[in-house]
Amino acid sequence: MQELDGLLSYASFFLVFAATYAIITLGLNLQWGYTGLFNVGVAGFVALGAYTSALLTIPVQAGHLTGLNLPVAVGMLAAMALTGLVGAVVGLLALRLRQDYLAITTFGIAVTIQLFANNAKALTGGPFGVQFIPKPMQSWLGTGLVWTLAYLAMVLAILGVAYWALEKLVNSPWGRVLRAIREDEDAANALGKASFVFRLQSFVIGSMLMGLGGAVYAHFVGFIAPDDFLPILTFQLWAMLIVGGSGNNRGAILGALVVWGFWTAAGGLMRGWVPPSEQARAAALQVVLIGCLIALMLVLRPKGIWGEKLNP
Repeated sequence: MQELDGLLSYASFFLVFAATYAIITLGLNLQWGYTGLFNVGVAGFVALGAYTSALLTIPVQAGHLTGLNLPVAVGMLAAMALTGLVGAVVGLLALRLRQDYLAITTFGIAVTIQLFANNAKALTGGPFGVQFIPKPMQSWLGTGLVWTLAYLAMVLAILGVAYWALEKLVNSPWGRVLRAIREDEDAANALGKASFVFRLQSFVIGSMLMGLGGAVYAHFVGFIAPDDFLPILTFQLWAMLIVGGSGNNRGAILGALVVWGFWTAAGGLMRGWVPPSEQARAAALQVVLIGCLIALMLVLRPKGIWGEKLNP
């Protein structure tokens, strides 16, 4: 019975993270898969959402200027609103750039957000992070398996709503314009479509989903620090989209599940096979293995496991 409880606990813990990453990957898929926006600053938007929700919902703490003790739902909505606002500002300034220039700009913004979180000790706690982030439903469900399963149900519900809403959007005339801009922006402009406005809308909505994913992450783990949002997080999320298949929301969700499973399995193997004294170095092999997985997918299935299927 204990073994079953342990297996169920691990599975639910694993699925919460997979579903959280799936929410973020859906946002990235809207930006890149449907619109062709090369955002390499995903970790920054995730961090912004996580810190926003955490700082609004924690109780008053020494060392933090905030601590409003607001409901978790309010914190998550605020995370979406702020990341959407920042996405709008970034979009207005940067979306006229193309491909590698946009990538460099978004990467710089993400690094700036991470450095700000690391140095603004009075607001974010600096390198010590934010502790005692409230966990919804914990006051009446406790801290055990029941709460984890309840949180998993909540995250899956959020993921389901996000998927349903995006499917409605991308299969509407709005979504068809996004794909037209991705394929040939000049042609879309010639047909009277305000491509910059559509690109900005896509970037803002994708950023809001990234912020929501960050808030979901923060309220599950109960503690966040700047080191949680390093560029390696952006690499993981791009790997999820590439492996799953860009331009398809089902592929984005599947990729999050597959790559997160691959990442955790590789970590388990490293801990089991590598001596404790060498595990810090061996952790870098996880990144190498993910890189090999991406290379393999690009050779065998360039569109990903469940890539976009264009109508003839």
